[in-house]
Amino acid sequence: NVVFAREFLFTCSQDSIEKIKEAIAEQDLTQVVVASCTPRTHAPLFQSALREAGLNPYLYEHVNIREHSSWVHRNNPQEATAKAKDLVRMAVAKVALLKPVQPTYTMINPTALVVGGGAAGMTAAVSLSQQGFDVHLVEKTGQLGGNLVHIHYTLEGGNTQALLNQLIEQVTTDPRITVHTGAVPVDFGGYPGNYRTTVRTGTGETTEIEHGALVLATGARQMQTEEYLAGRHPGVLTQTDFEQRLASGEGQDINTVVMIQCVGSRDDNHPWCSRICCSHALKNALKLKEQNPGARVYVLYRDLRAYGLKEEYYTAARQKGVVFIRYDQNAKPQVTADGDSLTVTVTDHILGQPVQFKPDLLVLSTGIAPNGENAALSKLFKVPLDADGFLLEAHMKLRPVDFAAEGLYLCGLAHGPKSAGESIMQANAAAMRAATLLSKEKLENVAITATVNPRRCAGCGLCVAACSYNARELDPDTRIARVTEVLCQGCGACVVACPNGASQQKGFEKGLMLAALGAALAEEVI
Repeated sequence: NVVFAREFLFTCSQDSIEKIKEAIAEQDLTQVVVASCTPRTHAPLFQSALREAGLNPYLYEHVNIREHSSWVHRNNPQEATAKAKDLVRMAVAKVALLKPVQPTYTMINPTALVVGGGAAGMTAAVSLSQQGFDVHLVEKTGQLGGNLVHIHYTLEGGNTQALLNQLIEQVTTDPRITVHTGAVPVDFGGYPGNYRTTVRTGTGETTEIEHGALVLATGARQMQTEEYLAGRHPGVLTQTDFEQRLASGEGQDINTVVMIQCVGSRDDNHPWCSRICCSHALKNALKLKEQNPGARVYVLYRDLRAYGLKEEYYTAARQKGVVFIRYDQNAKPQVTADGDSLTVTVTDHILGQPVQFKPDLLVLSTGIAPNGENAALSKLFKVPLDADGFLLEAHMKLRPVDFAAEGLYLCGLAHGPKSAGESIMQANAAAMRAATLLSKEKLENVAITATVNPRRCAGCGLCVAACSYNARELDPDTRIARVTEVLCQGCGACVVACPNGASQQKGFEKGLMLAALGAALAEEVI
């Protein structure tokens, strides 16, 4: 059934796309197979080409011969080629039986909900409001600001408290932004473009918010530790506590400070790097030197990660006399106390000898940990978490501020450790992604949805239990399963659960899949 075939060096290039559209018109093609790289990145591009050429975009099959063949079998090129040919033959057999799929549309509620009143949440709310959308901002505590409340200056010398006050004033005075403090989301439902979230205040009052998009900016927390006498000696502080003292001008009375990096992190319990701890240490070391140039500062580190352009501040700290001493994870610094005095012992990696310090203060860089509520938020909003417990985006390169479900976005420390500036940039990105949805009048629903053959349905309810999107229900009168297409995400779980084939999925009907399997088992036609 193949009447035309062509090879391209770069199938996804604009020139190749135009040639595909020309071939559809000139050859009067009715179905198209593209064998190239991953459909996750390029399938929408080829489907758009079909639509522009006058074909239904679902009369198309994508064969991933890169990840599924050439990359995984790079050491066996002949076998990889044979497998690629099998995959193409299967796609051709399947695509010949495809039928046009007509998508449905739903109207969009042009209102946004932002959960989290920190720097990222407030930035996203302000950005959406400035673009003309009504916003509900929900903050679980009684105070806006989140972690930005504890940050008084940036490494570059910026005034974060002025920024905080500006953001708070913007969100509290903007008529488009409704602020809900002391409130938490307790229920969530609906579908892309038309979500409903119930929030509960500390007094038990509940409010249902209808919105088209959701931005999760729930932040993170400072990692807790009991290492190095933390919480047991008044001279042992975190970097955040030390910053508070420096912001109050107490640096003039501090003569010797030892900082220990990677406290409670980059180990078996917390394997991730919090990225900003090294910058935080550099920032406070430079601030102390600014207030008391004669102060002695020693930074004990495993790996100093002054990424991007922050390397210049590491150089500046060295020039001002800050001493950096590397330690091994298997030979951590030892801290002892004799009354109010502290003694820190570390093995210098160059001298190979132990070095002792008697600092006025011991400052610990304790890193960033995910909020304890993330697991509950993940279940409530049906969004994934990564291995460390932070919210996980759909794709780190292609959809870095999106969740897999349409209309749900994330930003800030909820996504992972980052600086205040990075959180604000990501918040603006999330707001722009939300605006691309809210600015539309209607939204095209997932087209490859499930269907039910009522003549075969036995009303067992297994498909209802298997659906994660509440898109299935049993008719109370006929006991026949039915699909709410606007909620269906086309995952196919209900099709697998159905014991007698009553449930099918558009584009993946059993006849199509059997045809593909038959082609896989058939002898290759030369």
